Order: sequence, then C-alpha cells, then structure tokens
Amino acid sequence: MPNAVTALLDDHVAAGDGARTVIVTPTDHVSYADLLARSCRLGNALRRLGVEPEQRVAILLPDGLDWAAAFLGALRIGAIAVPLNTRLTPDRWAAMLADCRARIVVAADAAARAVAPIATTLPRCRVVTPDVADEAPAELAAEPLGHEDMAVWLYTSGTTGPPRAAVHLHGDLLAGRGYGEGVLGIAREDRVLSTSKLFFAYALGNALLNPLVLGTPTYLHPAWAEPATVADVMTAFAPTVFFSVPTFYARLVRADLPADTFRSLRIAVSAGERLPPEVATAWHERFGIEILDGLGATETIFMVVSNRPGRVKAGSAGVPVPGAEARLLDAAGREVPEGVEGVLHVRAPSVSPFYWRCPAESRRAFVGDWFRTGDVCVREADGSFRHLGREDDLFKVAGLWVAPADIEGALLGHPGVADVGVIGAPAADGLIKPVAFVVPRDGDVDRLPDELRALAERTLSPHARPRDIRLTGELPRTATGKLQRFLLRERLDA
Repeated sequence: MPNAVTALLDDHVAAGDGARTVIVTPTDHVSYADLLARSCRLGNALRRLGVEPEQRVAILLPDGLDWAAAFLGALRIGAIAVPLNTRLTPDRWAAMLADCRARIVVAADAAARAVAPIATTLPRCRVVTPDVADEAPAELAAEPLGHEDMAVWLYTSGTTGPPRAAVHLHGDLLAGRGYGEGVLGIAREDRVLSTSKLFFAYALGNALLNPLVLGTPTYLHPAWAEPATVADVMTAFAPTVFFSVPTFYARLVRADLPADTFRSLRIAVSAGERLPPEVATAWHERFGIEILDGLGATETIFMVVSNRPGRVKAGSAGVPVPGAEARLLDAAGREVPEGVEGVLHVRAPSVSPFYWRCPAESRRAFVGDWFRTGDVCVREADGSFRHLGREDDLFKVAGLWVAPADIEGALLGHPGVADVGVIGAPAADGLIKPVAFVVPRDGDVDRLPDELRALAERTLSPHARPRDIRLTGELPRTATGKLQRFLLRERLDA
C-alpha cells in the first residue's frame, strides 16, 4: 500500500478531479490540485530544513489551508505529523514537544512567537511559519511507504490525567469509509462542517480525511466555534452534514438563533462524550433535526459505534459501524451478558497499535487486535450499546453503581441549568456520595439548589441523588468539550 497522501490527493487529480473544490475557508475555495501543490511546497520546504522520514513535525496552526498543507506535506515526505491543541498553554506545548521529540514546529505567527523560546531548550527543534514554503517547488514525489508506517501521533485530550500520544499508521487514515459511507451515506454532493478542530481526532477524521477520500467539500474555519459564526457558515456554505459535541449542541439550543438556521442539514452528529437525551430532545424540538450520537476515540480516529439515520435511540451510542466489532468485558476479561455493565473493547481497521513512550499504558489498552476504550456500557436486547460513562468516572453508592452522566442529564432538565458536572466524593462519614457542580443560567440562583434537589427526588433513584450541589461560574473542560472530572475533585480538596 502506498503513502496515504497519494490516496488523499494524487489519485483524485489523476482521475480528473484536480479542479474539484474540496476545502472551503472564509477566504478560499481550494481544489485537489491546489491542495496537492501546497502540500508539495510544504514537503519540499521541510526536506530543505533537514526533516527525514519518521521525524516528527508538530502543527500549531488554526484550521485552514495551511493546516491541511502542513499535515499532508509532512506525510508526503514520510515524516510524522503531530497536531497540537492551539488552546493549550506554552508549558503544555513544551511537554508535548519534548515527548514527541519534534524536529520542526509549523506555527502561526503568534503561536510561533510563544513557542520559539521552548524550541531553544529542545535538541534540534526549529519553529517555522507556513510561509517557509512560499518559494518551494510545487512538485514532489511521495515517499514510498506502506500500510504499517507511522503517519500521525494524536495526543489524548487529558480528561483523566496527562495526555498520551496515540500512534496512527498510514493505513489508519484511509479506514473511515465504513462510517462515512456505511453509516452517514456521505457522497460527493454533501458538504461537511465541524465545530471541533482538526487537532481533535473526531474532526481530523470527519472534517479532513473522509472528505478528501470521498470527494466531499469541507469547511475549515480558523476561529473557534461560536453560535453566531456557525449560523453565518450555515448560510454561506449550506452544509448537509454537521459534526459537533454535546456541550456545543447545548449552546446552540440556548442561543438566539432562528429555527430554520440548520435547514440545509440532513445529518447532525455528536461525539466526544455521551449526549444527554435532554440535549438531543431540545435540539430536535428547536431545529427539527435528529442527532446521531456515536462513540469514537483518539485511538480510533473514526467512530466505531454509532446510531443510524432514522433509527436514533435516545441515550444509546448505537451499534458497531461497518468493519468494526465491539464487546463488553468484566474486570477478569470475560464477556458480560446482555444488560450487565462492562468495559467496551473494540476492533477496527483504524485502531492505534500503541502509545508513544507509554509501555505500561499500551499493554493495558491494546490487547491483541482489541482496544480497551475505558468506556462503560450496557449491551441491550437490540444489540445497541448504552454508554454509562468512563470507568474512572463511575462510583458506587450503597453498593450500587452510579453513572455521573445520568445525574447530569436529569439536572440539565431544569431550565435554570446551563451546564453540570458530577463526581463521587467522600462524605463526612467516609462513604462516597454524588456531588454536583452546576453552572446556572440567568434567573433566581438562590432557589436553584433547592429546586434541583426536588428535581432529583422526582427523577433519580435515592442512591443517585446529589448530596451536595455547588454553583460555579464554569466547569473545567478540554478544548474538545470533555469534562475534566479530576479537576472537579481538586476543587473539593482545595
């Protein structure tokens, strides 16, 4: 199998699609031929800088043509692309750059200035901006590679601790058809928009890799998503397939947007964390479009479990996508029967083989062909998987399991709640009890805790009712919208 970039770019140009628009930005319409030329220039520039196959090229850019060219240019010369979260602090960048031993950092001007002092402390690391490729040749043969060669390292979001780099191979990048075509039915006539950014596996797979493979135009916006920005793009680009996360869907529901804002959509997809049924219902009632909840991971790039259009099951992550398998195992590694909680293990063609420089974590997570996701699910009678949460998040009260997501969903049903996060914490007697951190909307904040306790009594089992409700201005979330419960636990200890 050749270098993945040939399937993403060269094959389309060779087939006569060179003039076809595949990336749209606020200022550009970019064809396959344009993107191929930009990627070749970037690849040639990296080679002039001394980058060799398997050396790491970090990408610290906003979404757009430069990001795509840097990513594909690195792959073209056999280097390993390492996308970095642009919202992290310089000390976090420093840790990742040291961990991956980056040879080059391709960064936007402001980020380049911030990261330049870091690079001086690292051996052979250099910071450049995208214009380093402006005068480079627009032709470059792709480095001959195989299916098993490393292509990209994606850092996990750090919801439970320090992020790890999941290693992905060239073959992984082309393995998304089972989801893109088999589940979503994406075709050349579709148009894709994602509110998540390309450094996040969810967006990389759905807003860049699958569109390039399938010939589907995708919109890349350099700014972080805001409801008004999304509404503008909906009008200008009229996307038909929309990818976002539960937190942002909730923001869109609360935003003052016309009911027909999303009229061009045929599919809306959610991932990143469990979609509360309350958010899905409110979105459908407001905009008239169902949300397909699904489950993927940094370690899989693409979705491995998903609902199906027209067959959405509230509270369910769905069933395995074509080409993927899923099973639930207990702590002893035995498959659990229907209706019993177990840890989700998946097998799919895009699963990472290991974490970089994390042998113990790799042995625990990657067992033969299977990836242990850490997600706790229940398999229901129809074969679908109901996602209860992360195994690190669940806790027992009075001998019964409590899923924080169930409590959060119930409290989100109150109109005065904008966001909520739940953890298990020791009470005065040393027993674990649920504690809820609630971000209020405008209204009578003083009465909110009592009203939430009354709501919990009506909707939750006694062992799942929060013993402590704390109002807060915001919850700690990653740039991809995932709740960082370990930081909530630190708030209790502070």
